[in-house]
Amino acid sequence: MDTARVRAALLDWYDVSARDLPWRRTRDPYAIWVSEVMLQQTRVETVIPYFTRFLARFPTPAVLAAASEDEVLGLWSGLGYYRRARLLHAGVREVVARHGGRVPEDAEERRALPGIGAYTCGAIGSIAFDREEPLVDGNVARVLARLTRLETPLGQRDTERALWAHADALVRGARPGALNQALMELGATVCTPQKPACATCPVRADCVARAAGVETELPIPREKKGPTPVRLVAVAARTADDAAARVFVRGREALFGGLHGLPMQEGEGREAAKKALAAAGVTARLERAKAGEVVHVLTHRRLFVEVWRATGARLREGVEDARALRPDALAAVGVSTLTKKLLACADDPQGALF
Repeated sequence: MDTARVRAALLDWYDVSARDLPWRRTRDPYAIWVSEVMLQQTRVETVIPYFTRFLARFPTPAVLAAASEDEVLGLWSGLGYYRRARLLHAGVREVVARHGGRVPEDAEERRALPGIGAYTCGAIGSIAFDREEPLVDGNVARVLARLTRLETPLGQRDTERALWAHADALVRGARPGALNQALMELGATVCTPQKPACATCPVRADCVARAAGVETELPIPREKKGPTPVRLVAVAARTADDAAARVFVRGREALFGGLHGLPMQEGEGREAAKKALAAAGVTARLERAKAGEVVHVLTHRRLFVEVWRATGARLREGVEDARALRPDALAAVGVSTLTKKLLACADDPQGALF
C-alpha cells in the first residue's frame, strides 16, 4: 500500500463526499466524545436525534456532570447499550473534578478516563485536537483488511495488531482528523460489508483484495456464538394507593444496571414471579395466570420473559432502589426498550405474545 497516495486520495474524496452530520460541524472534544460513544454499535440515523437532544440538555461537561443518573439515562432511553451512558457520565464527572471541565488533550490522560478506550481516544485526539492518533472501528477494519488483503480473522491478536499498525501509518501527516473520518466514511458508504461500490472507491487502485477479486470475502469475521436463551419473569405491579402507578426497581446487574425496570427474576412460573416481588421488597397480589410472554434479543442473549400482573402493591419500609412511577414519569428516568415491551404486554387485555 502506497501510504502517501492512499492518504491523498482519501482526503480529496472526503472533502467532496462526506455526509453533513451534526458532530462534524464542531471541534469541541466533549461533543465529539458524546457522538463517538453514541455511535458505538448504533446506526448514524438513529444517533442524530439523540445527539441533538443530549447536547441541548447537557451542552458542557459541567452540566452533564451535575446531572443525576436518572436524567442521563432518561435521555438515553431507547438508544440501548446503557453501560455506555453510565461510563460517559462517570468520565465527564472525572473531567470536571480533575481537569477543570476540559477534556484533556494528552492521550494518556484521556485513556485514563472511564469509558475511553483506544478507538474513542483516537477519535477525540485526531478530530478535536488534530493529533496523529489512529483509530480502528468496524468500518475502518473492513477498509484496511481489504486494502491490504488481511486474511486472518477479526479479533485475533495478530489481526488487531496489523490493523492498528496500518491505521497508525495512515494517520501520520496533515489533517489526521479528516483522514480518520475519511476511513470511517468510506467503510460506511462505499466499502460496505455487502456489495462494496468498488467502481467509485477513491483507493481502488491500491486495494489488494480487489485486485485479487476477493474483496467480498474480507474481512474474515470473528467466530460468533448464538445468543444464549434465558428465561425470566417480570411483574407489572399496580400500587395500592394509585392504580395508574407501577412498581419499578433500579437494576444493579450489568445488563440493565442503573435503569428502572419491572421486578424481574430468572426462572419460570408463579413461584418465580413471587420471588421477583420479594427480591424487590414488594408485597402484592399476583393474578392467577401470566399476562403473556415477551421475547427480546440482545447481542449475546435471547430473553424469554413471562409477564405477570399484580395489584395492591406496597413497598416495604427502607427498601432502596424501588419506587412507584406513573406512566407520564417514565420519560424522566432510564427505561429500556424491554421494559416498554413488558408494560405493553401487561396492558394488553388479551395477554399478547410479542
